[in-house]
Amino acid sequence: MFDKLKGVEERFNEVETALSAPDVVKNRAAFEKLSREHAELSKVVTVFREYQGITEELADSQELMQDSDPEMKSLARADVARLTEARDAMEVELRKLLVPKDPNDDKNIILEIRAGTGGDEAALFAADLFRMYSRYFEGQRWKVEIMSEHVTGVGGFKEIIAMVQGQGAYSRMKYESGTHRVQRVPTTETQGRIHTSAVTVAVLPEAEEVDVAIDSSELKIDVYRSTGPGGQSVNTTDSAVRITHLPSGLVVTCQDEKSQIKNKAKALKVLRARLLDQKVREQDAKRSAERKNQIGDGDRSGRIRTYNFPQGRVTDHRIGLTLYKLEEIMQGAVDPIIEELISHYQAQALQDEAS
Repeated sequence: MFDKLKGVEERFNEVETALSAPDVVKNRAAFEKLSREHAELSKVVTVFREYQGITEELADSQELMQDSDPEMKSLARADVARLTEARDAMEVELRKLLVPKDPNDDKNIILEIRAGTGGDEAALFAADLFRMYSRYFEGQRWKVEIMSEHVTGVGGFKEIIAMVQGQGAYSRMKYESGTHRVQRVPTTETQGRIHTSAVTVAVLPEAEEVDVAIDSSELKIDVYRSTGPGGQSVNTTDSAVRITHLPSGLVVTCQDEKSQIKNKAKALKVLRARLLDQKVREQDAKRSAERKNQIGDGDRSGRIRTYNFPQGRVTDHRIGLTLYKLEEIMQGAVDPIIEELISHYQAQALQDEAS
């Protein structure tokens, strides 16, 4: 552990020096990236230096315990007990800080919610989930911007994509990716039967140009007339944009804005996020089964959570958590689930590091 800590301290000093280099100061993207790294390393280095100070104090107090003066020996013994407890607590903190951090944790996110099996009921639940997350984001004081939406005739969403901007958004939301299942009696059900529907949620870290470089020659860009609801100019001008990334085959469309330029910018943001997500998942696939379990959110086809309305319960199947607070959760009180998921995967990561 101490070799790692010394390596972190060396890297911290390197980054600190690099931040004052003229070529880095002029390069905004590079400067921002190094500044973020500096802030993260600083958390570890600050605790490490405090730990070193306590260790030195402890050694001095242990030496004073050999003093012939009984009073001095008693004082030293009390200091040794206090400093040993502080050192041990700091060691635990350092081990947590040394667990490999997801480099995307501090990023904004692209949230994609799509109706799965269940027809209109799935679309209505997609709208319910988006409302639930929106209220959670509001409580976090995060900014939400809808990038694209496909509304159904019953007021649900076939698909909705939104940009969410907030400190640590990805670290809080990344475990929400997966299939969310709902069990309830649809409003259209005349015989009171419970139906089961599914909605898929994808949480992608926002990708900056420094994370994913897109060659314009690899893009096919089509413009067409918007067909969804909107103002008069939305439906009468070729403002909608469809971008196809030829190497990967990914297709992104956006038609929410009246401006073709704005739609193109939004579509590129979504495309960049999907390419980064694809890159991350490819890297995860090469790691061990234990590491993939730690990440936990790569397979979006797996059912992760069930919302059972008749029983008023929500169950997260990955950690075996069941809460009988469905109404509160649907109003945006999802922190109890998020906290449990974060604790679970942090504990798993610490176990992996120790083994």
